[in-house]
Amino acid sequence: MSTSDSNDIEEGLSLLPKFDANGLVTCVAADAATSEVLMVAHMNEEALRRTIASGEAWYYSRSRGALWRKGETSGHIQRVVEMRVDCDQDAILIRVEQTGAACHTGRRSCFYRKVEAAEGGARLSFVNAERQFDPKAV
Repeated sequence: MSTSDSNDIEEGLSLLPKFDANGLVTCVAADAATSEVLMVAHMNEEALRRTIASGEAWYYSRSRGALWRKGETSGHIQRVVEMRVDCDQDAILIRVEQTGAACHTGRRSCFYRKVEAAEGGARLSFVNAERQFDPKAV
């Protein structure tokens, strides 16, 4: 990448996302009011385009190989309040108003376990892990 290309990406005003070899960019969804990180997912070019156009979060599921709108089946949608891109445009941050839970496990956030040092390595403990819905019912 030339210096002028780098300057366009880092200092310019054009959205020039750097998709990985699989055509994806990492997206972090955070609560617009509290800044709590709700989830991390991926967007392809179409998901990014739809998110910008609709004002609702769209993602690309690597496991299903398909585009999906957050809350499409559960009703737990994410309305985008603000979208940001990092310095080299290889990650996106969306600040959202989350309806219901963000996590497919029924929890508000996908980050409901804390990593703690333990003898022989690490262990997990639950934090803010109350379920907002039964994942088997959705």
